[in-house]
Amino acid sequence: MKIILASFLFILSFSVSAQVIQTKGDFEDKFRQLDEVLPTANNYRTASGAPGNEYWQQRADYLIEATLDEENKRILGTERITYTNNSPDTLRYLWIQLDQNRFQNESIGRVTETSGSDRLTFGALRRERTFEDFDGGYQINRVQQAIASEQDNQIILASELNTQINGTMMRIDLIDPLETGESIIFEIDWEHNIINQSIIGGRGGYEYFEDSDTYQFAISQWYPRMAAYTDYDGWVNKQFIGTGEFTLEFGDFEVHLTVPADHVVASTGTLQNPDEVLTDEQLDRLEQAQNSDTPVFIVTPEEALENQEEATDDMVTWIFEAENVRDFAWASSRKYIWDALGHQQDGADYPVVMAMSFYPPEADPLWSQYSTHSVAHTMDVYSRFSFDYPYPVAISVNGWEAGGMEYPMITFNGYRPVEDEETGERTYSRRTKYGLISVIIHEIGHIYFPMTVNSDERQWTWMDEGLNTFLQFMAEREWEDDYPSRRGDPANITGYMLSQNQVPIMTNSESVLQLGNNAYGKPATALTILRETIMGRDLFDFAFKEYSERWMFKRPTPSDLFRTMEDASAVDLDWFWRGWFYTTDHVDIALSDIREYSISTQDPEIEFPIQREEEMEEPVSLTQIRNADIPKRVERFPELEDFYNENDEFTVSNADRNEYTSFRESLEDWELELLDEAIADGLLVYFLDFENIGGLVMPIPLHIEYANGDTEDLMLPAEIWRRSPHQVTRMMLSEEPIIAVELDAMQQIADTNRNNNRIPQQIQRSRIEVYKANNPGRDLMADMLVELEEAETGEDADSGNEVPLEPAGE
Repeated sequence: MKIILASFLFILSFSVSAQVIQTKGDFEDKFRQLDEVLPTANNYRTASGAPGNEYWQQRADYLIEATLDEENKRILGTERITYTNNSPDTLRYLWIQLDQNRFQNESIGRVTETSGSDRLTFGALRRERTFEDFDGGYQINRVQQAIASEQDNQIILASELNTQINGTMMRIDLIDPLETGESIIFEIDWEHNIINQSIIGGRGGYEYFEDSDTYQFAISQWYPRMAAYTDYDGWVNKQFIGTGEFTLEFGDFEVHLTVPADHVVASTGTLQNPDEVLTDEQLDRLEQAQNSDTPVFIVTPEEALENQEEATDDMVTWIFEAENVRDFAWASSRKYIWDALGHQQDGADYPVVMAMSFYPPEADPLWSQYSTHSVAHTMDVYSRFSFDYPYPVAISVNGWEAGGMEYPMITFNGYRPVEDEETGERTYSRRTKYGLISVIIHEIGHIYFPMTVNSDERQWTWMDEGLNTFLQFMAEREWEDDYPSRRGDPANITGYMLSQNQVPIMTNSESVLQLGNNAYGKPATALTILRETIMGRDLFDFAFKEYSERWMFKRPTPSDLFRTMEDASAVDLDWFWRGWFYTTDHVDIALSDIREYSISTQDPEIEFPIQREEEMEEPVSLTQIRNADIPKRVERFPELEDFYNENDEFTVSNADRNEYTSFRESLEDWELELLDEAIADGLLVYFLDFENIGGLVMPIPLHIEYANGDTEDLMLPAEIWRRSPHQVTRMMLSEEPIIAVELDAMQQIADTNRNNNRIPQQIQRSRIEVYKANNPGRDLMADMLVELEEAETGEDADSGNEVPLEPAGE
């Protein structure tokens, strides 16, 4: 009994100590390690952040045959999945993702949609009316186990498998448990309607072009896909509500796509039957494009215009194969212009990657100029920071008017020029041009993260969106000077850091209030600050590349990223991950005071006259001024005056001289030499007070201006806050007087309030516009309702514009 009790007490004490509970005072250790937050390292995932020696992941290989029914906007397909259990667990059932079921009217995503205000836009009304008549979701016609014949490797169909559909997930109950190392083959027949993406939204669908009475199809999340089974979460089978994307298993795909014979198909993988679907001229152009520095038209704009004029009832099958991918997507249309160039990467598994773009005539002249160049530029930059592009093709498809979405080897991207009503020519704005370049960089970048570094988007959206947005920012920096980047620069995130709509980055994607800022902007900014301010470029770049290469074609978690960045750099970053990723603290560090001291000689013959002069320079108080002429008693009775009236407090006495002599004699030789040298050099001592108002501990970058015109930049590491995260004082020595100090002068730590960053403070200058009010009277009740609505929605209720201090959600 005593042994059991002792063991219990040991476990209890260990648990309490591990949590580092503070019970006295208000000390807060912002630098405590993340040991109690991060999962315990094991043989699958090491404490260094690398895959362990027993790391495993499942595998799913697909053979898919699908037909595009253009007239009825429907896909009919059959697929054979070979699923291999590499886990140490025995599986009694499998989970399949049925992502199209999100578009069923009774889905969780549909019935939990909410409105931020009592408003109804035409777009929202059209969407709701479209859903009334849309039969969304999968029709599953057959799920049947298959057996491979050992003699001739033929597939023999066996028993029907029991299934249970729950929203966007389908469970397949196995006849026999699937042991470690075993594989199972099964087939699924399915079909579903294709959504009108321009009305319903989503990540794929069809788009109708009224002027030419034509369509294009961007087909994604279109086939039943194996859910992931992981070492950290078991089956990843959370319902797809609409925001959290997908974590999938790698495998090989063979896909047969039967489409109208006049369609051009862009797809994940490489085309296996080009002689059957392309002309000799198109094949020659493709060969020419492999060694071209500029894009070569495979289908010219003129050919695309001619092709879209004539429809056919004939069908043709395009066959694609893709090795070691986690998903498969494709696009098809008779409208496509197609251009390509060969991106060279020496020493890689694929020395020449075909960078290609597919787009309707409505996307030109913008797309022919920028799309394929943007694809190649992305691979140039991303490969330097991570790894060589790992596939033979990289495709950009103008899948819809705005936005973007990524899949292995293929991306769907928005932005098009507009047609001038008078001239009929297509033109584009500055915003459209850079929007297109940015979205292509971003979506092609996703082929690196998470299509290769296979993070769990359903749980940790920021692991692909944030890392990718950071690298997008880097690629934009290398496109041209002063590129108008939206995210990545610390100055651009300060508004969100103050927002009441902020939640921790580690929040599940379905619960994030502002996805763009939370999953894209804030983590991208955090990585920028890590690289430029905290770690330095050399250490950061080595560690980030190490993480990228460690987890190629594997499934990292946040702890693997956090641990690798520290392991490869010898920089303790637990305080940074905790503050930026697990809290909603913001950066607001104030330079609250500076005090200057010159070193005293302690010689009364020198110091007392200085003190007398300093006192005479002190401001005279109002009472002193008004009492100056009042008759004084000592003037009427002179006998009251003595030695102290004749000599002020700064008159040197023998006692003062003796005390100074005694002080000098008490010093050791080195102390005396150091003191005299500092006095001779005119050394000044400064005490700088810093206050952490926002709660997020960060390094303190200082820009110092001296009286002689010199300047100095000084970085105080974040560890300066380790004894107190609220207020610290830093001493500095200088032989030259300091005339000004500014904190975060180069806006590198996302400080949200620059008004408390400088001593002496400067007047903030800007310009203000005077406007004419359009309401002559005031309805106080109406004003109150408007204020309440603005507080709820974060938007200006009159103009529909974003309220300046409350960034709009995405």
